[in-house]
Amino acid sequence: MRRNTVTALSPQYRAETLRKLAGEEVDVLVVGGGVTGAGVALDAASRGLSTALVEARDFAAGTSSRSSKLIHGGLRYLEQLDFKLVREALKERGLLLQKLAPHLVRPVKFLVPLQHRVWERGYIGAGVTLYDTLGGARALPRHRHLSKRGAFKAAPGLADDALIGAIQYYDAQVDDARHTMTIARTAAEQGASVLTRARVTSLLREGERVVGARVLDRESGIEFEVRARTVVAATGVWSDDMAEQAGIPAPFTVRASKGIHLVVPREKIDLDTGLILRTEKSVLFVIPWGRHWIVGTTDTEWDLDREHPAASRADVDYVLEHLNKVLRTPVTHDDIEGVYAGLRPLLAAKAAATTKLSREHAVAHPVPGLVIVAGGKYTTYRVMAADTVDVVVEELGRPAPPSWTDRLPIAGAEGYHELWADRFALASRTGLPLPRVEHLLQRYGTRIWNLVSLIEQDPSLASPITETSEYLRVEAVYAVSHEGALHLEDVLTRRTRISIEERDRGVAAAPVVASLMAPLLGWDPHRTEREVANYLARVDAERSAQEAPDDEAANATRLAAPALLPS
Repeated sequence: MRRNTVTALSPQYRAETLRKLAGEEVDVLVVGGGVTGAGVALDAASRGLSTALVEARDFAAGTSSRSSKLIHGGLRYLEQLDFKLVREALKERGLLLQKLAPHLVRPVKFLVPLQHRVWERGYIGAGVTLYDTLGGARALPRHRHLSKRGAFKAAPGLADDALIGAIQYYDAQVDDARHTMTIARTAAEQGASVLTRARVTSLLREGERVVGARVLDRESGIEFEVRARTVVAATGVWSDDMAEQAGIPAPFTVRASKGIHLVVPREKIDLDTGLILRTEKSVLFVIPWGRHWIVGTTDTEWDLDREHPAASRADVDYVLEHLNKVLRTPVTHDDIEGVYAGLRPLLAAKAAATTKLSREHAVAHPVPGLVIVAGGKYTTYRVMAADTVDVVVEELGRPAPPSWTDRLPIAGAEGYHELWADRFALASRTGLPLPRVEHLLQRYGTRIWNLVSLIEQDPSLASPITETSEYLRVEAVYAVSHEGALHLEDVLTRRTRISIEERDRGVAAAPVVASLMAPLLGWDPHRTEREVANYLARVDAERSAQEAPDDEAANATRLAAPALLPS
């Protein structure tokens, strides 16, 4: 088992990794840089297997940056009597909160409005009691029952007829994109070679065995081979494509279900708690998110472009309609500051609608040298990864230690609780205002010292990116120097959340961030201008898509934005 060493996913690291992968064979080649792929890379590398990860776009560019950002057991799965899944997820929630990622995962409380007397309180109360019990060690406070008066004290913005009482319970939330990237970075610190903007174009075969992949470096246009004793496809909604590349029938079919979320300023919904509402298909969450609320999600089948799923006017109207049914003051289209859409990879069953499909995962070993993992939910990524690497170890036919990622904190988590308790002294020592120290601690944990060092070299980096931004200039620099960001979109959309948290979707921040990235990535003025222009075109396309009446029109509009081009 390797000890962690600080590894910066810098442009230099990327160049060295390209040279390394083209010249050696690895035990495990992971295809896909979402949370599952990053988790597999970390699990494999931490067990001593030589490991590489390639991702066609950026870490978490797909599903893993577009979730509801919840770490939860799935309260509604109790209705389906899926106790194993709920227990498993709640165990993972506790690990993430207390040990694995306390700097990125934090508690959030939810209110469940009750609208029927007696039976509903007993029914839902029993379910939430079981939820607390299955959670095991007391990572979060227990639920409590509220009268109508108590509920309105916690949620004064609800309409008078929205409830007759409520139950309040706790779950947890995470910045999914930052968490996924940090898992990948931790994998690198365990010895894995991780590479973004590297697309697998075909699998290498020797007879029936898969022995690696041809990979296109999308930055340079150079194609090369990566030899591997085992290839793991953790590609989410692209899982069926990997089976097709291998020339085999798909071991299971993965269907894409689109979920959209609205980002609304905190002052537009008068609540002191999150909210969970039932809809005719599923549930709708109102989730506190810093200075905002995240409201979602939808659950509709999607068979259009998978790289850029688009939210339509119909999607936005659906969420607003269900939200406004319970609010005293309606939220309007003009109140919305951000919108994002993502695709959930669901294992296809015989169900007619995606909402009925299980979130449980599957691991297949269809031909020698190839393992495919799909399904699951964000919260249980570590379990999925461990199960996958167990199959890999069996395939390799040589001993390896069992998974120990349940005891392996991700980068920035080591010593976090002590540093958070010492944050007042940290603010005094660094000269940074306490709110900025807290902001950095809750995003970088103990790696805050890397950012403090950059600020000491250039004090201007302690300034906000724009006057309205809570993100600092040093974060844009650090995203390139340590976190693998290669394009403006990477920083504005995933390393920070400026693209959904600012009313202008990051238009004002774009030239500022591009100018900070340019010297680190060797961009000339023309390249810098093109990065800004590409980002602004993306913003325009997404806004236009949100005015399109349906999926087909929204998809066509979103695809009008130019793709990222190589340097």
